[in-house]
Amino acid sequence: MFKLAENGTSIRTELLAGLTTYLTMVYIAFVNPSVLADAGMDKGAVFVATCLAAAFGSAAMGLLANYPIAIAPGMGLNAYFTYTLVQGMGLPWQSALAAVFASGALFFVVSITPLRQWIIDSISPSLKLAIATGIGFFLAFIGLQNADLIAPDAATFVKLGDVKTPAVGIAAAAFILMAALTARRMHGAILIGILAAYAAALILGMAEFSGIVAMPPAITPVFLQMDLGALFDIAMASVILTLFFVVLFDNTGTLLGITRAAGMTRPDGSIPNLERALTADSTSVMAGAALGTSTTTSYIESAAGVNAGGRTGLTAITVAVLFLLTLFIAPLAGSIPVFATAPALVLVGCLMASAARDIDFDDVTEAVPAAITIISMPLTFSIADGLAFGFIAYSGMKLLAGRWRELPAAVLALAVLFVLRFALL
Repeated sequence: MFKLAENGTSIRTELLAGLTTYLTMVYIAFVNPSVLADAGMDKGAVFVATCLAAAFGSAAMGLLANYPIAIAPGMGLNAYFTYTLVQGMGLPWQSALAAVFASGALFFVVSITPLRQWIIDSISPSLKLAIATGIGFFLAFIGLQNADLIAPDAATFVKLGDVKTPAVGIAAAAFILMAALTARRMHGAILIGILAAYAAALILGMAEFSGIVAMPPAITPVFLQMDLGALFDIAMASVILTLFFVVLFDNTGTLLGITRAAGMTRPDGSIPNLERALTADSTSVMAGAALGTSTTTSYIESAAGVNAGGRTGLTAITVAVLFLLTLFIAPLAGSIPVFATAPALVLVGCLMASAARDIDFDDVTEAVPAAITIISMPLTFSIADGLAFGFIAYSGMKLLAGRWRELPAAVLALAVLFVLRFALL
């Protein structure tokens, strides 16, 4: 089924590759519930939804596309869900889940039509890179807040937090540990850092140990809680489009990068079964929303499994099985304090920000819109607003610089929609 011999691999190699990928991304089972709990969602139920969504998505990728790529709720996308849609815009989390489902449905339609290629080709490489970088900075900003390393200030809006508190010290030490282990290419570096911070919190009496293994919590508080009626509000259109574009570019970039690293690309740079892979991604987004979690996406951490020899969907199936087993360590996940998971947000944000190195800073009409996008996301505390400012700046600069031929119709149309959103909504 997985054509192991044809792909130059074996069952043992695929299983070990799946374990490797799992260890690099299982932190999401601990971090995602903490992020979505800030949206008012039940932490235990989100833990179950996170594991089930990761299992479903990874299995779908392995079975449909035969790719060694795992899927789970995405970092950055969960932050947008909580801190922009729910806390920033005031949407009930049930309405935000409906927006996630609708964006997945739109993604599915685009994935099975030529529209996918047209949209992807329309956005300049600089803006695509800026989106990833801006989300990284936004994610790091949230992590620094959760760690109390930065605090609000009436005069300057933000300032250094009280660095003498034990929570700040634990978070800072955990971040350095995670980063150092990542530099040493140790699998599970983020998970090790989270557990080390949790152990320190237990020793200092800042957390309670609730056990390790137990039956999973009930998923009912978030399962099928989407408020689909909210989708008929015109204001939701920009939310759905933002989610759609972010997940489209994120998934496409991850797929291209990992398949290239695995030697799966064709001589012309294209990759086989791309439509099936994107279908698995989009189906997973809809399934995740139904289960009760924020947008799922292909994980760049899958590159660790590819590096360990994973070449087929059996690697992704292995990840799926391991996430199902993760359901039974809910007590451990629920008792980890927020300052212990905050360093993971900062580190993942820093790693995402590395995309900026490929932005064309020699072209002002490319560099400035990209910089505007990156700066605006954390400072407006909104991925949507950062995207809007970037598209508007890009379109305006290309037109006024007399380079309108370089401005794709899709980008101009999006810029107009964003202007109307600010003016009318």
